[in-house]
Amino acid sequence: MVGDRVFGTLTGGFGLLALVLVAVGIYGVVAYATRQRTQEIGIRMALAAGSDTIVRLVLKRGLLLTLASLAIGLALSLALTCYLQNKLFQVASTDALMYVLVSGLLSLAGLAACYLPAWRASRLDPLKALHHE
Repeated sequence: MVGDRVFGTLTGGFGLLALVLVAVGIYGVVAYATRQRTQEIGIRMALAAGSDTIVRLVLKRGLLLTLASLAIGLALSLALTCYLQNKLFQVASTDALMYVLVSGLLSLAGLAACYLPAWRASRLDPLKALHHE
């Protein structure tokens, strides 16, 4: 009984750490990709693109990356359920509700990680962005 509780606490802690690492990783990739597109964003803003358009542009790219990664992760997790069946208590290894909840949580983490680079990109000065390189 105590061993199960310790295992559950450790698993939850590692899951939270993995969620933070996912968010930091997505933030890093989206921030780098946005920085590489500084001139393009400057041109769009010089041609009267609004800040909401820039935010949507960056969020769309980041969320596509997040959803592609999520699809790969779901496929792998469904393929590897046989290894986890004896570690799950009162939850089936193919419980649809858990997959939906975890996918939603990871999508929200991805959205939050993409929002800061998108907001920063929407605040660029077009003249400075065009003289970036």
